[in-house]
Amino acid sequence: MNILTDIAALRETLRGEKNIAFVPTMGNLHEGHLALIEQANRLSGCVVVSIFVNRLQFLPHEDFERYPRTLEEDCRALSALNVKTVFAPNEKILFPTPQEFLLALPPVADILEGKFRPGFFRGVATIVLKLFNIIQPDLAVFGKKDYQQLHIVREMVRQLNLPVNIVAGETVRAADGLALSSRNQYLNGTQRAEACHLYQTLLRIKQEIISGCNDFQALQENASNNLAQRGWKVDYISIHRRSSLLPAQAPDQDLVVLGAAWLDKTRLIDNLEIEPPIFLK
Repeated sequence: MNILTDIAALRETLRGEKNIAFVPTMGNLHEGHLALIEQANRLSGCVVVSIFVNRLQFLPHEDFERYPRTLEEDCRALSALNVKTVFAPNEKILFPTPQEFLLALPPVADILEGKFRPGFFRGVATIVLKLFNIIQPDLAVFGKKDYQQLHIVREMVRQLNLPVNIVAGETVRAADGLALSSRNQYLNGTQRAEACHLYQTLLRIKQEIISGCNDFQALQENASNNLAQRGWKVDYISIHRRSSLLPAQAPDQDLVVLGAAWLDKTRLIDNLEIEPPIFLK
């Protein structure tokens, strides 16, 4: 396995390769990441995984310095999956000078995660575009767990005519439904037992909609109140159209319900798709 930190060396390694599959990560890999990489392996014989903790997508008060750097362990896991190439640059390689060129994003980047983490998606889109330009992949795999990120990357690729096929990977969950995340390790035992209730809350909304309820506002408010009563600090529980991520209105049916909430100092996000036909009554 090639572990590269230099752009020129990476490009030389990939010269002549066909059907390159790319999985961008910030490292600290867990089973959710590995599932995306296994999916890439099924689609391509040349998989590139990047490991880079992107400062641009962290707000000043967020956990950039605390984010775990586990390159050695990550590379062992990637080697076991027969990944050919790991790109693990430092900041000076990707940002030798201050990044003054930043993408202007559409309004969908200012709702949901964008409302509570202003500038986050600009940082994500900038690094993803930069990595696409460096690696020149034919396809890239992004997880549905970060649903809004997946949507924005797809729109960036579409509107900028980038020759990359964006492939969506399903969310990997623990036995109790909790979506796997690097931030789950911040939860203590009591919090970990409680954490599955975000998923269960979204699942109840999905079941209510499938059963015929289309009072989306009431569903959102009731879910937020129920979590708050359990001690969560809710950023949002919100039902949106899958195709555009605009807020849903009856009789919309092709939906996704998204949620973000805090357990003490740990912020968890999750979502569930609700595909048509859904109204059974």
